[in-house]
Amino acid sequence: MLHPGAWWIWALGMATAASRTTNLVLLALILAVVALVVAARRGSAPWARGFKYYLYLALIIIAVRVVFRVLLDAGAGTTELFTLPELPLPEAAAGIRIGGLVTAEAVVSAVREGLRLATLIICIGAANVLANPKRLLASVPPALHEVAVAVTVALSVAPQLVVSAQRVNRARRLRGDVGRRTHVLRDIVVPVATDALDRSLMLAAAMDSRGHGRARAVSVATNRAITLSVVVGLGCLCVGTYASLDATLGWALAAPMLGAGLALSGVGLVLSGRRVDITRYRPDPWSWPETAVATCGVLVAGAVFWLAGNDPAAINPSPSQLGWPTAPAIAMCAVLLGALPAVLAPRLPETALPAGRLAHP
Repeated sequence: MLHPGAWWIWALGMATAASRTTNLVLLALILAVVALVVAARRGSAPWARGFKYYLYLALIIIAVRVVFRVLLDAGAGTTELFTLPELPLPEAAAGIRIGGLVTAEAVVSAVREGLRLATLIICIGAANVLANPKRLLASVPPALHEVAVAVTVALSVAPQLVVSAQRVNRARRLRGDVGRRTHVLRDIVVPVATDALDRSLMLAAAMDSRGHGRARAVSVATNRAITLSVVVGLGCLCVGTYASLDATLGWALAAPMLGAGLALSGVGLVLSGRRVDITRYRPDPWSWPETAVATCGVLVAGAVFWLAGNDPAAINPSPSQLGWPTAPAIAMCAVLLGALPAVLAPRLPETALPAGRLAHP
């Protein structure tokens, strides 16, 4: 099985690329690439069959974004679609409009923004589908042992929601409640949320009862060195991030600050990890397939970042321009690199038994 960290790096790379563009063609291509990789390399675990729920959530996000834009602020543009009844508001709400003129430019802009957010959700959902959250926690650095229990709950809630929803739906079908739509909150939402949270808390309690994150005493000087390196490193990362986003400062300041911040933070994590004695049962190896999958995500993110700086009009088209969406060929080729994990990642072994065969107890 592929290291779960590789899937998360690939998914975060695809999500980073999606966050830098509002081009409908590129966003649709990112969605197609992510869906292709999930269909080719997902396993047979219960949470691996929950990708469709992330697709449903993405459609809801797009619909809500468009509806709110139409109701609140859809008058920007020249191509009129229709006019809604406008609700008069007091003078204290000056600048806020409910209803009124709806233009095509405003609707297209809402679709772009909604599709970008939906693509981010689907990329993170793909990571949850492809990577086992419990195996990912086994690779967490020892320095993060204090937050590992919280990370366990956070990472396992979404997969457990999918498993709980499948279990509740199966129970409702057995009871013959498929066609009934009453008491949805009582019969579906509450049992699913409660069961998912209970299972996540049980996992966290099991980790705590087995001594997860048990630390040993260290000297005062070591504690001060850890605190100083982490605080200074985070400060350098903040300054470097701000400099990279500010055009007046540029990379002359951002690059050294980011490098120093990463180095100091790494030193702090290494020193802090020495306080914890941990053993890993069957640790996940990192070999060339993991490197190839992670590199694909990093290359896609880097290529879209570079194109957004050199050809911003193509990567982020103006909302005032209507027409058939287009995208640069180089950007499409860069996004297609994200589909290589469908071939580079090893195929999971089939665990299903042949028809008519029963497993021995």
